[in-house]
Amino acid sequence: MESKIIYESQFKSGIAAYVCWFLLGCHYAYLNNWKRQWLYWLTLGGLGIWALIDLFRIPTMVRKHNQFLQSFIDELDLKEIEEDRMVAMSMN
Repeated sequence: MESKIIYESQFKSGIAAYVCWFLLGCHYAYLNNWKRQWLYWLTLGGLGIWALIDLFRIPTMVRKHNQFLQSFIDELDLKEIEEDRMVAMSMN
């Protein structure tokens, strides 16, 4: 249960990602992709080209990040259901 809450708290917002992109160019850090973030900063956003492309890629990046987290949550739900079944079977 606790790990499920941790995963749920890591869901990201597209609006917040755009704010990070616009203000500091830290949208990759917001999405927990620090290697790409450092590369982004070192190249100054691909001299602006990468920054412009990311303007359109942010919704997809956020969606993929959230889907990845959701897959972990789904696995935890399945394990919890299976554990409940095992407990119920052992009580009968």
